[in-house]
Amino acid sequence: MAPTNATTPAPRPEPTSRASSPSAAPAGPAPKLSTDILGEPWVARTIPVAESPAAPGADHAVLVHQRGAAPAPGSAGQPGTPRHERAVLYLHGRNDYFFQTWLADAFLAAGYEFYALELRACGRAGVGYWSPHDVRDLRVHDEEIAEALRIIRSEHGHSTVVLNGHSTGGLQAAIWAGDHPGSVEAVTLNSPWLQLNSSGLVRSYGSAFIDLLSRRDPDRIIDNPSENTKLEQAAADPAATPGQDPATGAQEDADAAASIPANTDPGPIEVDIYARTLHRRWGGEWDWDLTLKPSPSFPVRAGFLAGIRRLQREVRHGLGIGVPVLVCCSTASGGPGISRQEALRCDTVLSVEQIVERSRFLGEDVTVVQIPGGVHDLVLSPSPVREEYLGTLTGWLTERLG
Repeated sequence: MAPTNATTPAPRPEPTSRASSPSAAPAGPAPKLSTDILGEPWVARTIPVAESPAAPGADHAVLVHQRGAAPAPGSAGQPGTPRHERAVLYLHGRNDYFFQTWLADAFLAAGYEFYALELRACGRAGVGYWSPHDVRDLRVHDEEIAEALRIIRSEHGHSTVVLNGHSTGGLQAAIWAGDHPGSVEAVTLNSPWLQLNSSGLVRSYGSAFIDLLSRRDPDRIIDNPSENTKLEQAAADPAATPGQDPATGAQEDADAAASIPANTDPGPIEVDIYARTLHRRWGGEWDWDLTLKPSPSFPVRAGFLAGIRRLQREVRHGLGIGVPVLVCCSTASGGPGISRQEALRCDTVLSVEQIVERSRFLGEDVTVVQIPGGVHDLVLSPSPVREEYLGTLTGWLTERLG
């Protein structure tokens, strides 16, 4: 691995900085913490948010952390001391939620308290929402990010905070850091979605079409023709074996498919090769909640994609992030028709070439490290690749922040 150093963007909100944050927790009752779906010591805290046309009906986010992250009150009513002076705030990707506790373990071992923010309409905060992860402008999440940072700094007493974002959460983290100089000390991005994974022609003319469609029908689902074709083929041929790969003789896929109850599998592994090479249901290593991170994913709508494209154009114009930025991604991208074995060694969601190219527009102090054999979410990569990523991440933080 080797480090390497359109339209007018929408007006940015006034910057906020650490200096403007309250120095002490506001008076009032203690926050209500409930045991998280991960079980103890993980707890969840609901963050109320104002409803917005960008996410109609979404009224809360969820902050997840370990129970020990909240310091016990000190003597004479003074705030307690956190077990770690530093902290990291994790922002999930689209069609995702926080379940990667081994990522938190790596940060904790490196001396960083770990917090995961489930953004409004997403993950834990998207349960029951009419269209999970469907927001028309990622800046609608500024409210809950600001509140999470206030809790981390003012209530829990952390003096240093790092943003860690994956995929769409990586784009979110970059936009936040550009908009709010001084709010965090560093930004670390795991395969950030900085560009649409398609040809230049599609990005240009397709984006114009999406912009037009989003104004007329923002709820229109953007179809994936190849995915729909595979679903139709699966429906027409019930005898087809999900996940079987004759070219490589991947018998484990067939064994996994045989364990799935009849009439419950939504199609072959090719429908969503990324998730279905990783999830235990299809013979993979991980066992996340398929109601929170389903396969195929929650539908992409025109309004959401138009909002993403606007922010990706802002990245191209330069974000001017003033703190150190680490961008990590795989060394290879995988396209349609690859085998399961190939999918376990590359990013099948985004173009790593585009990630590397766009990273140079994030700020003046950007380190890019490509992890050989990494998948899209690098923490879900097979061992020992994920350990290499985690070591790269925590090692860079030690080097840059001491």
